[in-house]
Amino acid sequence: MSIRVYLSGRICVEAEEQLVIDERQFRRRQRRLLFVYLVTERDWSVPREELAKIMWPGETPHTWEMSLSALISGIRGLLGTPPLVQRGVSLSRGFGHKGYCCRRTPGWILKRALPPSTRHRALCGPATRCGCLGPATAAVNVARRPFLAGIEGDWVESQRRRQERVRLRALDCISQMWLAGNEPQLAVEAATEAIELDPFREASYQFLMRAYGAAGNSARGLRVYRRLRELLQEELGTGPSPETDSVYNQLLR
Repeated sequence: MSIRVYLSGRICVEAEEQLVIDERQFRRRQRRLLFVYLVTERDWSVPREELAKIMWPGETPHTWEMSLSALISGIRGLLGTPPLVQRGVSLSRGFGHKGYCCRRTPGWILKRALPPSTRHRALCGPATRCGCLGPATAAVNVARRPFLAGIEGDWVESQRRRQERVRLRALDCISQMWLAGNEPQLAVEAATEAIELDPFREASYQFLMRAYGAAGNSARGLRVYRRLRELLQEELGTGPSPETDSVYNQLLR
């Protein structure tokens, strides 16, 4: 019996593929934030003071305890739907009643962007390549979705950066898999998206240069190298890494 919690994009909860909580039911932004924090950060009790800092990242209001209790009550009501209660999901007070814990079940699945398998670091055979490409593509699709849109704060920003890193790693994985599968144009698309996301990511430039070379367009690959070299020189006062230079020299040959 699985429970799927979707956190990137539209927040919702499914039990056995049936929608039991929709984002509209959270109503308030703070309730969405509190729910996401409780289900992602801890498997044990989260102190009330910690939750207050997440809910009110600036100055904590004098009435924070009352406001937090109201938010907790709203989430507890959402989790009190029969399909979730029957599967043992609940929001309970922690040890000493000083915090809260969202109790999960063995079938609890958080649907958020996850890094692809480290198997992509080596060029693989067709069977393994197919096994890596699917999860990496899924990770990219999930990571493209906004995380808690309209909500700001240090913790939210850290999660967005994490999601961006996952997307970049997955795009590198996809680039490498398409290169290994002799699909250079698809590798170009993945590497280009990664560079648009992080213009200083040399690994993505290397994949893009290799992809152009594999597509028979070495001149385009050389232009990519020169663009990177100019960017690094102007912005950082440095040059490409030896690994990038190696790809450049391969294109020259």
